[in-house]
Amino acid sequence: MALKKESQELNKMEENQYDKDQDFMTGEQSTQNEKSSSQKRGQKTESTSYFTCCQCGKTFNQKQNLDVHMRIHNGEKPFTCQQCGKSFTQKQNLKVHMRVHTGEKPYTCTQCGQSFTHKGNLNAHMRGHTGESPYTCRLCEKSFSRKESLKTHMRIHTGEKPFICGQCGKSFRCKENLNCHMRIHSRENCFICHECGKSFPDRNHLRNHVTTHIGEKPFLCHHCGKTCTNKAILEIHLRVHTGERPFTCPQCGKSFTNKGNLNIHMRLHTG
Repeated sequence: MALKKESQELNKMEENQYDKDQDFMTGEQSTQNEKSSSQKRGQKTESTSYFTCCQCGKTFNQKQNLDVHMRIHNGEKPFTCQQCGKSFTQKQNLKVHMRVHTGEKPYTCTQCGQSFTHKGNLNAHMRGHTGESPYTCRLCEKSFSRKESLKTHMRIHTGEKPFICGQCGKSFRCKENLNCHMRIHSRENCFICHECGKSFPDRNHLRNHVTTHIGEKPFLCHHCGKTCTNKAILEIHLRVHTGERPFTCPQCGKSFTNKGNLNIHMRLHTG
């Protein structure tokens, strides 16, 4: 699973490669230097030596960089991994991908020693130590250390559930939840409660369930002192203090702190 995640993250890096290129200029900046009639791929302007992509307007100082960039549009991926067959637009990206197979992790956290296959993952990991959360939800202002975490969070507001179970059709906001759900079909409920015999797909679900038997409420609200049996319930409770209402009725715009209240409200519209 870890190898698959590394491969998926590398694929995202592949798509965004040229947004970080040092000789990249936006199409808006380059229009001052090019003729309005320039339509050809790689057309050079008279006063400069910039090469402009005719499909998206991105501009490069060197023709070879434009040629590599064009692979994003035409889908050409000439560099292929001999072990798994995955292809890439650049040789460097293939080199980074090979770490998935070799296990090489050259980027190491100086604070905890955890290692990563590429620098982007290390940078995201470091935010866990510094507390930096540069990605903010524009709807509820909740912040995240990873862009992918924000993307997953946004599905709470949009209701999008792109990960669908092939056996029963149930859909989920993130792949991890789908993977957990699939254990129900494969009968991998190997975590059993010794009090009642109920089984669960993972240790966290079992731990949360056990608290219902012993009455333990280890999660404390620092605003009012209320205690909750698990972290998820505490997070919902905290919305009472923060005013956060992430679940919005699409028909009248009224918002709610949890999905259950929204579902009850929707019955007013549906009758």
